[in-house]
Amino acid sequence: MDVTDSTLEVLSDKHLALAHDDAHGRSADMLVHDGPLRQTLVAMVSGSELREHNSPPAASLLILRGSVRVVSAQEEVVLKSGEFRGLPHHRHSVTAIEDSVFILTTVTGTGEPSRR
Repeated sequence: MDVTDSTLEVLSDKHLALAHDDAHGRSADMLVHDGPLRQTLVAMVSGSELREHNSPPAASLLILRGSVRVVSAQEEVVLKSGEFRGLPHHRHSVTAIEDSVFILTTVTGTGEPSRR
């Protein structure tokens, strides 16, 4: 991959276009997979949802574009472009309020060896 193809802006454009063509309105690309650490770029079109799911031992969202709503039984929060937040340690969903791109960082706690 050409280094210019890996900028967050280029990747965001690419995955938003793919999300618009996807039946579920989403596209993702794992940027980092190092032992238990995962960083994934996720693009979601307005109205698409990651239905309620379990949370890994640690996770955060960094919103690059747009805005998303994170809902759990304990809270509901809207995150906008440039905002960063740890995710709840219980079941939650994520809905794109508008076309959005974010980086999901997770620590799986699996202890598997690095793939570097």
